[in-house]
Amino acid sequence: MKEKEYKFSTNQIESQIPLLSQKGITEFSIHDQKLAGDKNSLLKIMRLAAQKAPDIYFSFYIDASAIDREIVAALGNLFCSIDIPLRGICKNGKLLFDKKFYAGKANLLNEAGIVFGFQLTYAESEGDNLKAFMDRLDFAVNQYPNHIDFPQTESEGKNGLLNGDSAKVSGIFSAKDIRYARDLSFACRTFYSAGRAVPWFLNVLRPLKIYPSRFFADFAEWQRCNNCDFKSGFLPEGESHESIEKMQLLFLQEKYEEKNQHSLFEIAADIVRLNGAISRLEKEGDSAEIDLSYSADELLSPDVFDLNAFAENVCMEPSHLKLKIEGGELVWN
Repeated sequence: MKEKEYKFSTNQIESQIPLLSQKGITEFSIHDQKLAGDKNSLLKIMRLAAQKAPDIYFSFYIDASAIDREIVAALGNLFCSIDIPLRGICKNGKLLFDKKFYAGKANLLNEAGIVFGFQLTYAESEGDNLKAFMDRLDFAVNQYPNHIDFPQTESEGKNGLLNGDSAKVSGIFSAKDIRYARDLSFACRTFYSAGRAVPWFLNVLRPLKIYPSRFFADFAEWQRCNNCDFKSGFLPEGESHESIEKMQLLFLQEKYEEKNQHSLFEIAADIVRLNGAISRLEKEGDSAEIDLSYSADELLSPDVFDLNAFAENVCMEPSHLKLKIEGGELVWN
């Protein structure tokens, strides 16, 4: 079903929530700049949603400043996800980004099992530069967000310019830097978000000894060479997850070979395949089949944090598994 966008006041939103199920609406997004920082209004809407629309999937845009234990508790009563803008403050010509503040908010959400994502922009704020943007991206990935959105890669035209000119060329953020930031943003959007990589990305990245931003920049070049980059018109969200997963595995194989980690690639590939199959099972079907070189139990254990130790301590156990969900739990045989 095609998404529709409407503008409502807070009172109108509250009046519509009890009617959502009657109208056949299954998903409802509330992305309003003013409401995003209004904790009391957000709490009122969340509590009403929990009472009147418990089966509706809600998406909220929330400023990090509004997130506390009370908000997190209210979110815990909903079927929902939230999007958080990552913003810095310009001081003395530099864009300062409070990592401790945002890490604390992400930790609250992760502890409660709340699904959240970040929104990142580049060259919009005074004092921003390419290095600072890449640093924000590296920080964001390390907080385990479900997705990372880059509104600018969704609004740019094929000439590489932003609609509305939100990215501003400056003495410290050149036009070339903006194009670089755009391409690695699109690469992250493809590989991480559309690729549903959050459960495994940092574990698989660790043996490569490379920052996420550098990894995405390399993937952006791979996309350009394979005609699936931003300028090609490629739409990652329009592709099946299986096709994105094939791209992930092809690129990861190249990187593991480049970094002389050939012996670990099959472990990494199994981790990607198994988590991908589970994701598709949960989102798109009632069963999935997969071939693995290692035990599924081992691949879903904390041992995958260190692939080198995993290779030393876990024996290969080739298998063909059929996965399904029974009673709300994942099972396989």
